Amino acid sequence: MDIVIRPVEPTEYDEIGEITAQAYLQDGLLAFGDSDWYLDELRNVAKRAAAAEVLVATLDGRLLGTVTHVPAGGPMADLAGPGEAEIRMLAVAGAARGRGAGEALVRACVDRAKAAPGCTGVVLSTQPVMRAAHRIYGRLGFVRAPERDWRPIPGDDFTLITYQLTF
Repeated sequence: MDIVIRPVEPTEYDEIGEITAQAYLQDGLLAFGDSDWYLDELRNVAKRAAAAEVLVATLDGRLLGTVTHVPAGGPMADLAGPGEAEIRMLAVAGAARGRGAGEALVRACVDRAKAAPGCTGVVLSTQPVMRAAHRIYGRLGFVRAPERDWRPIPGDDFTLITYQLTF
């Protein structure tokens, strides 16, 4: 059976929130580990689903991963400019990695952006250590946009790097 990409269902919010939080924790992506403030955001799928489109990847009915697709002009955008969609919070469960779920989720976001009237591209932020994700972005035509790198916490040295895909 193939990986299926579809919108998250409310009954899956808790499990998807935990998959997302654990993916970030296991990869050492949170500065403060279990006490990091961002964990609450990662687990709050209901909040994301109310403001953007949360997609899930499933295989044989099992949840493998998730991504948040922010349409152009969406309230969850961190760095998207006019006409740009944004990808946020891509996460695949550790046991499900290497099966194509991450790429399928990113591809679904790109397809949605291309189908949206007036959308000119997709942007995303990532951490420098997320090399597997960077390879996905490169395979799908994203390029680094270092002029758009940014610091989510003013005064902190933590920098997110930016990739963009222009249509």
